[in-house]
Amino acid sequence: MQIIQDTAVTIKYQVTSPAGKPLDSGHLSYLHGGYENIFPKVEAALNGQAVGFAVKLDLSAEDAFGERDESLVRVIPKAEFPPGVKVGGQLQGAGDDGQPRVFNVMKIKGPEVHLDGNHELAGQALHFSCTVTDVRAATAEEIAHRHVHGTHGHQH
Repeated sequence: MQIIQDTAVTIKYQVTSPAGKPLDSGHLSYLHGGYENIFPKVEAALNGQAVGFAVKLDLSAEDAFGERDESLVRVIPKAEFPPGVKVGGQLQGAGDDGQPRVFNVMKIKGPEVHLDGNHELAGQALHFSCTVTDVRAATAEEIAHRHVHGTHGHQH
């Protein structure tokens, strides 16, 4: 089966820095066809392909997690900080647009807590390689929910 609109695609992937430092790897299932479940450049490279297809792509920061947005860096009073969350932890909060956003706890300094809502790889070029391991027609429920369910996909 070819990768086309509304197919559930599973890939085995590896992400490295341009210098070859491993950053992430694993399996991922995504709904193909502009659902924003994978980097657009990767989705374009996989379009029309089938199980066994392998690709290596260089992604600019813009093609990957975007440029860093310094407006997502926040300092909050320690008094407003929930107990039990430590440096390296995460908090859910609202972005400037009012939408939910995850903030990483970067440091706790005296009466202040420093948070960063950028993805940890924002602002970085990446090397992305993957092999297609499965392609199937997406279910009506997956299309309605705009993501793949089950193994390597979204769990409800």
